[in-house]
Amino acid sequence: MKVGFVQFEPLFGEVERNIERAEKLIEGTNADLLVLPELFNTGYVFASMDEVRALSEKIPDGVTTRALLRMAKNNDVYLVAGLAERSGDRFFNSAVIVSPQGYLGTYRKIHLFFEEKRWFDPGDTPFPVYSLGDHKFGVMICFDWIFPESMRVMSLQGAHVICHCANLVLPFCQDAMKTRCLENHVFAVTSNRTGTESRNEKSLRFTGKSQITDPAAEVLYRAESETEEVGVVDIDFNRAADKQLNEYNNLFQDRRPDFYSMILHHHQE
Repeated sequence: MKVGFVQFEPLFGEVERNIERAEKLIEGTNADLLVLPELFNTGYVFASMDEVRALSEKIPDGVTTRALLRMAKNNDVYLVAGLAERSGDRFFNSAVIVSPQGYLGTYRKIHLFFEEKRWFDPGDTPFPVYSLGDHKFGVMICFDWIFPESMRVMSLQGAHVICHCANLVLPFCQDAMKTRCLENHVFAVTSNRTGTESRNEKSLRFTGKSQITDPAAEVLYRAESETEEVGVVDIDFNRAADKQLNEYNNLFQDRRPDFYSMILHHHQE
């Protein structure tokens, strides 16, 4: 099965242009599953709630989801893409999941990073796992990576690959994903954006280096920090189904959840 990422530089507020750019990059790509960056249609550095209200969209009725549905159908590909979601009077940093047959679902980012807490409500949907033929994939967004529970929960639900929409500015994620994939024995597709956004005296530089990581902590493909590109790798999902580390150790069977209860209840004051 062919999985991959779409790496490019969205321009803030230029939704139509950003959708067209993504569509041009996707067109003709031979892949079963493609992941786009976080907030790929709007850009990232919001400066006011008025901007959030103006640029967020309903899912699946909004213009961006409709465009993604068209791309999925035209290219016979599953797509996972980040956008700002409007639901009533609430706003979420979300990812929409679509297939060639139609809309599959929405994931709302659970772990908000930095000033996202000014603009978005924290996610209220569980980490999702979807089927693609005989295989399963999970979805998370950017800063979710730093919490090991995120990928663990989806892996325990049978996800073979984690789709990771991102707008990374910290330098740690690409290396950390090796450990996340190793400890869960899954694949991951991290789709990051490129470029710099400077707005209202705030400037963020995004690191690019989108990457596909395998269950043995090997980087199968990593983009450059500034390139616009689609990276696709043919992966064997069966490798992620096998949690056997050696003849004595199974990553999931050897877990001792009775000793992990502190994780569920501990909050640092």
